Amino acid sequence: MENDGILLLKGDEIVALFKGREAEIMEAVKTASQIHAKGDSMLPHSSFLRFPDSEKNRIIALPAYLGGEFSTAGIKWISSFPGNLGKDMERASAVLILNSLDTGRPKAFLESSVISSSRTAASAALAGDCLRGDKPLSTVGMIGCGLINHETFRFLFAARPEIESVFIYDLNRERAEQFRGKCQQLSEKLNLEIVESPNIVFQKASVTAFATTAIKPHISDISECRSDSIILHTSLRDLSPEIILTADNIVDDIDHVCRAQTSVHLAEQQIGNRNFIRCTLGDIFNGEAPPRQGGKIAIFSPFGMGVLDLALGELVCKLATEKDCGTVIDSFFPVSWTQRGN
Repeated sequence: MENDGILLLKGDEIVALFKGREAEIMEAVKTASQIHAKGDSMLPHSSFLRFPDSEKNRIIALPAYLGGEFSTAGIKWISSFPGNLGKDMERASAVLILNSLDTGRPKAFLESSVISSSRTAASAALAGDCLRGDKPLSTVGMIGCGLINHETFRFLFAARPEIESVFIYDLNRERAEQFRGKCQQLSEKLNLEIVESPNIVFQKASVTAFATTAIKPHISDISECRSDSIILHTSLRDLSPEIILTADNIVDDIDHVCRAQTSVHLAEQQIGNRNFIRCTLGDIFNGEAPPRQGGKIAIFSPFGMGVLDLALGELVCKLATEKDCGTVIDSFFPVSWTQRGN
């Protein structure tokens, strides 16, 4: 590709390039988390674009720089329109632009809903695997039956193939049935059970993943959870601040997660400090903090870091180059103004 060329990758091309590469994707996400925890990154606050009379719809801009072995910068522009589900469309759509650190010019334009769901799910699966430690994992619960939880389970199952039983809950029974069918394709040996309430999930699962469209807390009691339970709180706004304040809290980035009325943000507002957050997942990966705090249910609350999108963006560009995949636009930029006719 020429210096001024831009690599264009469509979503289906990225799906094909990522197929069967769960371990590589999780390793890239882990490495990016470690680099960020060491401070070799820049992560400005995400900017939320919201709309009048449309509380659930939003478009978010996530600019970032990631150093270390990636040495890249860029921005993700991702929308979330839950009403799309009723139109037989995906809730989220996104693009990722990667910039050259030599010239600042864009070098890749990537469909990014696949990258975004992969990095979100891989991060949650890494947390579930890491926080579980040496203990085997046989039972998992999934609350919310959309793409993110399907991907979370896919990555978690790749990391923990000993999983036997999955307990599924969604407000919409049809979505739960669809989810069960998709997960069953991963292994005929899996026992997948749709249950009637989150409490049943809490009773049966060692690791529970939340991926819903909730905009405010709707769970105020997790007393049915086992004492060594792990909650992957990917959707960020399901749990009451009181639950957060009694848990062992691990996040991806402390400053970022304490925003936008997340459950963690509400907890901070309630007590006026962030001392209830023990560490980041990157801190655990770097050996700066232990995986668990004894006697407490662990909750991982990831706000979603743009540096993870950059890491997977660079990975998929590398794979595309190796496989000669995608389209290169070699005449995107205009000629210099000094060379143009008047």
